[in-house]
Amino acid sequence: MNNAIDKTITVADLVIQYPQLRQTLEQLGIDYCCGGKHPLLTAVEAAGKDWSAVELALNEALAEKQSAPSRDWNSAELSELVDHIVDTHHAFMKERLPRLDGLLEKVQNAHGAQHGDMLRQLRQAYNSIRTELEAHLMKEEQILFPLIKQTETFVNGGGKKPVSHCGSVANPIRQMEIEHDDAGNELAIMRKLTDGYQLPFDACQTFKALYEGLAAMEADLHEHIHLENNILFPKSVLQEARMNP
Repeated sequence: MNNAIDKTITVADLVIQYPQLRQTLEQLGIDYCCGGKHPLLTAVEAAGKDWSAVELALNEALAEKQSAPSRDWNSAELSELVDHIVDTHHAFMKERLPRLDGLLEKVQNAHGAQHGDMLRQLRQAYNSIRTELEAHLMKEEQILFPLIKQTETFVNGGGKKPVSHCGSVANPIRQMEIEHDDAGNELAIMRKLTDGYQLPFDACQTFKALYEGLAAMEADLHEHIHLENNILFPKSVLQEARMNP
């Protein structure tokens, strides 16, 4: 499949249209979550990549036969998408964040003499993203997500019209997007500090487990933010408009 990729399409719309391209974009370091509203070519240039090489990689990914098609979350009910985010991405973070904290502490204790400065900066960035993410997940689960689900129930003809203490759903969404940007910045800092999670020559198995875990956290958070910023949040605003014509 040649010349199937439109360089003017936003990265978000590309991933919504072709969910199977998410992994390729992840591998290429092209931002499809926080920066999803940018045109593809702009995102490619921001990542320092050559357009021709990226176009080839994306077309090759499109041409590959998938053993199991990705779930089309753009066509799902918002309540189903919310449940998926909580059960998959929130659960992942709640399990991984404490584990990664422990791994980082062990690596600092074992390798502080050789890599102390880098590890101190990595600890600072990790503490920042963990603190913000834990509060972020709680706010989504206790405030924003119930409002979205209650609004969907009402719009579909069931339940009472929800009352929000935040005003429009756009208000908590705006705050969540700001926090997504902050998390994206911390991820970028950690990736830069670790040279793209390249292990040092003297790395032990715990060091390897730490870097693999941080890279997995980054990939999961990218998909998490994509589902919210590019699908759930815009549709929630439109849903509220249907409730308040």
